[in-house]
Amino acid sequence: MEEQKNVILAIVLAVVILFGWEFLVGGIMPPPPPPQETVQQDGQAVTPPSQSGAPQPSVAGAPQSSTAPTVPGIVSQAEKAIEIEKNRKEVLKSVDRVKIQSPRIHGSIALKGARIDDVTFADYRETLDPESNEIAIFSPIGGPNPYFAQFGWSGAAGIKVPTGETLWKATSEVLTPEKPLVMTWDNGEGLIFTRTFAIDDKYMFTVDQSVVNKTDKPVALYPYGLLSRTSTPETSGFIILHEGPLGVFNQTLEEVDYDDLQDAGTIKQESIGGWIGITDKYWLAALIPNQQAKNSSRFNYVLDNRADKYQVDYLGEGVTIAPGATGINTSHFFAGAKEMKMIDTYTETLKIDRFDLAIDFGWLYFLTKPIFVALLWLNGYIGNLGVAILVLTVFIKLLLFPLANKSYKSMARMKKMQPKMIQLRERFGDDKARLNQEMMAFYKKEKVNPAAGCLPMLIQIPVFFALYKVLFVNIEMRHAPFFGWIQDLSAPDPTSLFNLFGLIPWTPPDFLMIGVWPLIMGASMWLQQRLNPQPADPIQARVMMMLPFVFTFLLGTFPSGLVIYWAWNNILSIIQQKMIMRQEGVT
Repeated sequence: MEEQKNVILAIVLAVVILFGWEFLVGGIMPPPPPPQETVQQDGQAVTPPSQSGAPQPSVAGAPQSSTAPTVPGIVSQAEKAIEIEKNRKEVLKSVDRVKIQSPRIHGSIALKGARIDDVTFADYRETLDPESNEIAIFSPIGGPNPYFAQFGWSGAAGIKVPTGETLWKATSEVLTPEKPLVMTWDNGEGLIFTRTFAIDDKYMFTVDQSVVNKTDKPVALYPYGLLSRTSTPETSGFIILHEGPLGVFNQTLEEVDYDDLQDAGTIKQESIGGWIGITDKYWLAALIPNQQAKNSSRFNYVLDNRADKYQVDYLGEGVTIAPGATGINTSHFFAGAKEMKMIDTYTETLKIDRFDLAIDFGWLYFLTKPIFVALLWLNGYIGNLGVAILVLTVFIKLLLFPLANKSYKSMARMKKMQPKMIQLRERFGDDKARLNQEMMAFYKKEKVNPAAGCLPMLIQIPVFFALYKVLFVNIEMRHAPFFGWIQDLSAPDPTSLFNLFGLIPWTPPDFLMIGVWPLIMGASMWLQQRLNPQPADPIQARVMMMLPFVFTFLLGTFPSGLVIYWAWNNILSIIQQKMIMRQEGVT
């Protein structure tokens, strides 16, 4: 039926537009700048910046490390994780350190380079096992996949500033929310550098840097911060979620994919305030310079010894320090979980420009974030995020009830008219012009608009897409239990039809992990299709008939929270549609 084809085509196009726009917005970048010469300073390769002649920190900001050691033989992911963590801890012992001890962060700061290169999260584990390792966001140089933050000063040639090799002196052996860490270094040429790290009870560091000028000449220095990451991490692989370098410059979010940065090499930004960082699905490391000062920021990539090296950094405004005076710079640094309420609090209290955009709510932000706020509110009363998803779905269905009713009424009438329309096709099938004329006359007589159900369905798509995004990207879903065998709403259903749901001692490959909830979703989708008018075209009918099976296999690898939502939404739609069909006298 032409009207059915139009409805299906409109829905498909809407989905393509939504996903396509998400892909394009996430991938657009300015063209790479022209290549510049490099000069040497203290044995490090640096790139001259575009302002004031002050050098920017080098890519990786410190001596390069060797690639991570390989694990011999065929081992499981768990064994690899254990080996990597063991290797990381061994490397941590090789350098003197100051311990970080806060309610939500454990780790240490290396005295060599004053690098923050050891951070684990006290509240998050690698698996559901409470004895499994804490999530480690950073790793030191010499260990597997080095990832660290470093702060300092850049100066003109001839000024001796701290580098990644500098050995600092610390005033204490531990950094806590109650006790900041003060580190000092004397360059032996009249400049005394002091760096003070403070940490709150969550994930935010405050970095105060000061320089005392004991020379007889003024000194110009430029504060910087950098994040260096070696190797390209595994990502979720979905275009609806950005993982990689990002930042806010002049109130605009810029997201750069790893592969795009590899092609560009260097991407520069000029901004007042803002921030720059690297994000994973659930974790974020972000440099936050002075929000009132101008700074030059960069996304950078180099291939060194067959290892991918990514760096994001900023260079702040110059500070001229008179003889006998002290130059000061204060910045912040976030290393933690992307929890919405906490991110919003930092945005407000520290006046960080658009820091809430660190959570990828997408271009449907105006829908996605309110839906997530409502989900958290419900969870606060219910105490089970899975049940909160079910209740929120009911609320959304009620909100869209008038639109859905209009769609279902149109489909019910079309189904009721289907026998007559088949007769018209059989009678005038060879004469397309006459067939269209007769069908339009039939629609007019029955007072039915064949496209009446299309627009309400299209209006609902952004809402469903926003809810899908919420359930996919937010950390609150991670390791959140539902009931029974679903103990992690962010992970796929662990059961499988192909081993009789655990009765057969065999673990099927991923594409055969079709659990109970994907089967429920597929069955509900199939049943809902049976309630709709069936396409008259045999090929189209067969394609539609196959869709529930395709989606069942596709969603088998999706987070179970998404599958539960989809199945529950289908069930509610079936109930609503059956009620309308009964009212319209359609069986």
